[in-house]
Amino acid sequence: MTHQNRNIESISALYKSLLSEVGEDADREGLAKTPTRAARALDFLTQGYHQTLDEVVNGALFTSELSEIVIVKDIELYSLCEHHVLPFLGNCHVGYLPQGKVLGLSKVARIVDMFARRLQIQEKLTQEIAEAIETATGAMGVGVIIEAQHLCMSMRGVEKQHSIMKTSVLLGSFRDDHATRSEFLQLVK
Repeated sequence: MTHQNRNIESISALYKSLLSEVGEDADREGLAKTPTRAARALDFLTQGYHQTLDEVVNGALFTSELSEIVIVKDIELYSLCEHHVLPFLGNCHVGYLPQGKVLGLSKVARIVDMFARRLQIQEKLTQEIAEAIETATGAMGVGVIIEAQHLCMSMRGVEKQHSIMKTSVLLGSFRDDHATRSEFLQLVK
């Protein structure tokens, strides 16, 4: 039995117990396989804990003389808040100013996913993505903006259905150079 299978079995047992604790019959037809399905879903939604930046980038860094901002907009993201383990979902916009190297396009989205697939708060997620892009590319500047809806806010507590949280992190020239910052913010508008 692999470590992953032991983990799925252990988490499945915990879900079965949880279903019983909320008053359900975890053995009834509609729920009998739910603990295993939920364990596999949680394993997928937290797979970012088992990934590294080097693995995700996988050598997809290419020499380039480009000296203009690279933007990848509207990267869908799905994460789980670390406070209630409820989903938050939205879009991430990533920009960087290359310094001799550009990152393969799909790798930007994979970096977003790697950090989103951990228990998170949006502020930390934004920071982690920006720092990873900076580390991977050696860029002169990086900007990351995330716009997300948090189900912990819309489904429970204050129950505000249409609120969106926006966070941004600007590093290097995106933080220090007004013209670069303005260009990035205008491009992601």
